[in-house]
Amino acid sequence: MSAMTVDQVNVLFGLPFNDLLHRAHVVHRQNFDPNAVQVSTLLSIKTGGCSEDCGYCSQAARYHTGVESQPLMSVEEVSDAARAAKANGATRFCMGAAWRGPKQRDLEPVLDMIRAVRSLGLETCVTLGMLHDDQARQLAEAGLDYYNHNIDTAPDFYAEVIHTHRWQDRIDTLNLVRQAGIKVCSGGIVGMGEARIDRAGLIAQLAALDPQPESVPINLLVRIPGTPLGDTPALDPIEFVRTIAVTRLVLERSFIRLSAGRREMPEELQALCFFAGANSIFYGERLLTTPNPQTDRDLALFEKLGLRPMSPGAAVAEEGLDKTGS
Repeated sequence: MSAMTVDQVNVLFGLPFNDLLHRAHVVHRQNFDPNAVQVSTLLSIKTGGCSEDCGYCSQAARYHTGVESQPLMSVEEVSDAARAAKANGATRFCMGAAWRGPKQRDLEPVLDMIRAVRSLGLETCVTLGMLHDDQARQLAEAGLDYYNHNIDTAPDFYAEVIHTHRWQDRIDTLNLVRQAGIKVCSGGIVGMGEARIDRAGLIAQLAALDPQPESVPINLLVRIPGTPLGDTPALDPIEFVRTIAVTRLVLERSFIRLSAGRREMPEELQALCFFAGANSIFYGERLLTTPNPQTDRDLALFEKLGLRPMSPGAAVAEEGLDKTGS
């Protein structure tokens, strides 16, 4: 689907729930195998001590969240973690570092990590903050598949959450990533106290990226004590499913990942999200610093729902797949 206005996206949010889910599931079947889920693992390669003030983040140095700063991991430690992730069925290995943006001395060991993980036959993704100059080119030359940089929320709501950089700074980094030929992983966080129109704005902005992101993480706010958003009222679960469904309708060919907050979601809610078009998850017990469902719990849910991990490189529906939605 081509880019839509915020008002057009907001109309989709207002559809009767059953109609919205049906439409989203039809679109999902037209573009993907509805019973296959792409599985990634996320590792924090450098934890805590970030200078930014993102209101949801446990790693901001200015907040007292109990997260201890840890230095950058070694290439060997990351390689060992990647091997374990592959053994557990992950096809993509994501590495995150708590920086405003990497300095060159920080970037060089990360380049070695990317090469090491790729040598294991895994797709690679990193999230390192804002990039500048030729850093994206260096990442591309190391073989990076995806760069994650979420736009977080709608431009009009951004200043309610983050004050140490602008929403446009995130777009500038995504532009550098695209120019370097790296695939984009970009999504947002919902449940931060935003209105529905802000969720519509987030999705409209993601759809306006040209080309649209190949991977779109939708995070449900994990309310971390000590952060400014730690006491934010929880988002209604049905509204979260609506967000997944609308994202699928607007970003038809993007992988939509259930990301942060999944540990708190009951199986029934996750099942609705998969039906509505989510087709990617993070495997493993932690997402950077927040807990994630254990692998055996995910495998048990997959078995109940008849889902299976997606094979490496799978993207669109295979030939012969039912495209009628029936």
